[in-house]
Amino acid sequence: MESVLNVSPGLMIWTLFNFLIFLFLLIKFGAKPISEGLKRREENIRKALEDAQKANKEAEKLLKETNEKMMTAQQEMTDIIRKGKEQAESILRKAEEEAESTKKIKVEEAIREINRTKELALQQLKTEVADMVVSATEKLLGEVLDREKHQKLAEKFIEQIPKN
Repeated sequence: MESVLNVSPGLMIWTLFNFLIFLFLLIKFGAKPISEGLKRREENIRKALEDAQKANKEAEKLLKETNEKMMTAQQEMTDIIRKGKEQAESILRKAEEEAESTKKIKVEEAIREINRTKELALQQLKTEVADMVVSATEKLLGEVLDREKHQKLAEKFIEQIPKN
């Protein structure tokens, strides 16, 4: 066991010599390829970072454009809805005005028809009353009245009838 823990100076020198040769060969033949590999790796990472930054900027630009388009579309939608409501209110108002106008016309026509019917009924009533008055007068007086006397007598009695 002691031999395992003992340090042999000759073995140590050979180990150090082998390590220095390995280090020299590694530096002589491996430093350039390792350095080039590291530079390529560094360049690839740098390009990847630049591409990522470009992609990030492009994404931000697209996001900004999309947000602007959405805001524009939202504004257009709001304008379309507002115009639609205004048109609906205008159409409703016009329909109400037309209905009111039609109602007034119908009421006026009905009033005219009522007045015309009333006048016609009054005229018929006057004629019938005049005929009844003439008949009653003829019976009372026992004589026939001529047309002119008949008319005057009828008008006199009609004027005395209260107008309702």
